[in-house]
Amino acid sequence: MEKVKVFIKRIFDSEAIKKIIATIIAILLGLLAGLIVMLIVDPSQAFGGLTAILFDGISRGGEGFGEVLFKAAPLILTGLAVAFAFKTGLFNIGVSGQLMMGAFVAVYIGVKWTWLPGILHFIVAAIGGILTGALWALIPAILKAYRNVHEVVATIMMNYIAMFSSNMLVQALIYDQANTSSMAIDKNARVPNLLLDKIFPYPSINGGIIFAIIVGVIIYVILKKTTFGYELKAVGLNRNAARYAGINDKQKIMFSLLISGAIAGLAGAIIYLVPGSGQRIQLTLVISPYGFQGIAVALLGMSNPIGTVFAGLYLGYIEASNQTLQSWGFKREIIDIISASIIYFSAFALYFQRHSERIINKIKELIRRRSEKHEKVSQDN
Repeated sequence: MEKVKVFIKRIFDSEAIKKIIATIIAILLGLLAGLIVMLIVDPSQAFGGLTAILFDGISRGGEGFGEVLFKAAPLILTGLAVAFAFKTGLFNIGVSGQLMMGAFVAVYIGVKWTWLPGILHFIVAAIGGILTGALWALIPAILKAYRNVHEVVATIMMNYIAMFSSNMLVQALIYDQANTSSMAIDKNARVPNLLLDKIFPYPSINGGIIFAIIVGVIIYVILKKTTFGYELKAVGLNRNAARYAGINDKQKIMFSLLISGAIAGLAGAIIYLVPGSGQRIQLTLVISPYGFQGIAVALLGMSNPIGTVFAGLYLGYIEASNQTLQSWGFKREIIDIISASIIYFSAFALYFQRHSERIINKIKELIRRRSEKHEKVSQDN
């Protein structure tokens, strides 16, 4: 019994549990906000719409889970790109631009380099997206490291440059006039299924989710288990103190944004290296929403790589309810409202953590009382 009490105490005293409880509170409040909007729009269908959001992914079995995994992959990757920069004290709001440029290079290779055999075509296209995403983050990285220009300003401007540049490059090099979008990629350049299509009968399923999880694990190991990760976090916590301790702060800032940009570039490749005209690069004057969704994922995951993976799966889960939600008479913007509300409530994480401590203390007190009662009964017997 004593060992059980010690184990329970360790669990409830951990910061991870407090953060998890705070995240759950943010999710519940986000769902409540969505329900309130649905009640205002159509009270008679509101609870049906909420049911669709909560249970659609489960109710459709393997197909539903397949769609969740498909939609979660880019969300996890963009979330990891934002979370990695967060962990090192930087706010990379330029993930959208890095993703768009990475996507263009990946698709260009997928369309034009048809001489590459088999899966090598996908590998080269994905590497092209990764390198381009990193290079697109290079300018704000240099400005931040050597001129202390705030990364938010620099990366936002790069988003707009990427939007116009990708449009012009697509139109000049890989334009399909019939679809007003980029050309279809070669079949060898597609993201491999990695046998997931044998498990989940969703037609668009591919191995993107596996790549996303692998990146999450790699980022976790870098940040938690390596000297390099420790130095990155040290610079993020206090740049001057880190420099005083002998850490090259400029170099670490450069690495942080370059790695973040590389992950965003991979996300662009995963999104667009798939069959179907719906996933081609469209010529629109709109910044990719994936980068901003990545902020939501990173905040919901408390910038922890593993937490970010689960947060991406959750948002992918509610995204997969889109079609069923529309059958209840609601537009998909309800999902965006829920996601935005979660971001808003995630900003109160510290407040929720304080409340979670009260909840934990009440649970611990209840366990203590029951333990004492049990011991008293044992002694009486």
